[in-house]
Amino acid sequence: MEKQHYGLLSRNVTIEGKRTSIRLENQMWCALKDIAMREECSIHDICTLISLKKQENMTLTASIRIFLMLYYKSAATEEGHRAAGHGNFRLMQQRAGLSASNDRDIGIDTVDPALAEKIMSRGSSA
Repeated sequence: MEKQHYGLLSRNVTIEGKRTSIRLENQMWCALKDIAMREECSIHDICTLISLKKQENMTLTASIRIFLMLYYKSAATEEGHRAAGHGNFRLMQQRAGLSASNDRDIGIDTVDPALAEKIMSRGSSA
């Protein structure tokens, strides 16, 4: 069994013919690899595309993280969220191994009830 690495990993990528080092979490590297396979390109191609389109004042690593989030967000569907068990914060707490006694630690008591109701009703109106 392969040991899971949770820290930052440095890898070299080539962007527009120039080699550069990028530090990302292992999970981010895995996501880049998965996307490259799906899109039939290389991680270098994806990083070049991100580099060309990123905002001038943003780092490449931050731009890569945003790209990954937006890529997967665009693929998410309501059906997929339901199948994954999304839409119930109490169940999310249980999956995270937290009990109701941890509510104050994560700020649940400070959520405006009207805002919470609005957020929870979004999924049911689709």
